[in-house]
Amino acid sequence: MVTDTSISERAQLLLKHLVNMYIRDGQPIGSKTLVYEAFPQLSPATVRKVLSDLEDRGFISSPHTSAGRVPTTQGIRFFVDSLLSVHPLEEAQAKRMEASLDMNQPTDHIIANTSNVLSELTHMVGIVTLPKGNQHILRHVEFLPLADNRVLAILVFNEREVQNRIIVTEQQYTASELTQASNFLNQYFVGKELFCAREELLKALNFDRLQMDSLMKAVVDVAGKAFVPPPNQGDYVLAGQQNLFANPTASVQQLEKIFKAFTHKQQILHLLDNCLQSEGVQMFIGEESGYDAFRDCSVITSRYTVDGEVVGVLGVIGPTRMRYDKVIPVVEYTAKVLGALLNPDK
Repeated sequence: MVTDTSISERAQLLLKHLVNMYIRDGQPIGSKTLVYEAFPQLSPATVRKVLSDLEDRGFISSPHTSAGRVPTTQGIRFFVDSLLSVHPLEEAQAKRMEASLDMNQPTDHIIANTSNVLSELTHMVGIVTLPKGNQHILRHVEFLPLADNRVLAILVFNEREVQNRIIVTEQQYTASELTQASNFLNQYFVGKELFCAREELLKALNFDRLQMDSLMKAVVDVAGKAFVPPPNQGDYVLAGQQNLFANPTASVQQLEKIFKAFTHKQQILHLLDNCLQSEGVQMFIGEESGYDAFRDCSVITSRYTVDGEVVGVLGVIGPTRMRYDKVIPVVEYTAKVLGALLNPDK
């Protein structure tokens, strides 16, 4: 445990109990309450003197003249860094998490489920960024004719991901022509990254189309439209936003700012990108995030890795008066589980 030698042991104990009681009750804590619940051996006058010193140092504040004290961002940060005891995730929670995540699902489903699990286990907002540099390696393609120049493209990526896309082609193709096109693509482009395969095919457009045979015209037409990677780079999945309404200290105006930040995304993405550079669990408490929308929130994150490479960040967003000892192990363990699920060598 890291301690601040400028704060007496008694002051640290009082601060620890005050923060724990504030997290539990959400109300300012008075000296009499501290004496009654935690320090019956001390007089209220002694406790008031220590609290006054803690307030002078910026660890606690008085929201009203006659009210008790609440911890400041500085006080909660000191509590988390120096006074908090974090234990491994409870076995029941670990089993619940693992049972909720299925390695046989497509990546986007795994990410969405992970966000849901984070929210369910913490009763906060779960957030998971989609894997950076997530490649879509083509494993199989099939085209089926529909009406009005439309074609159903069935694409299989990365061993287990299946996407169905409806594209509009330049002309009507028969089932036989589409089968020939898919056979050609399966023969020469399986194992290639989707974007690279599309680029190779579109280079054919540099040639005179009159010189192309009917097969190549069909291949370039259907694959050029179907081989478009999903626009998910740099994005994230949220779950449990409704949990923010359970925070009695959040004003309507502050909730509006948070939901606006969720919609526009830039602030959260910048915050999460910063977490990519740091190992272990990262925390932004209150104004530490640098954004007014999250001044009453704490953001707890952890990186997740695939095949030894950092590819994303996950975490939770909730009120500053959260059970850090319970939330931190959930975030930490979820990052390990997600990385294992997405590891291609598992």
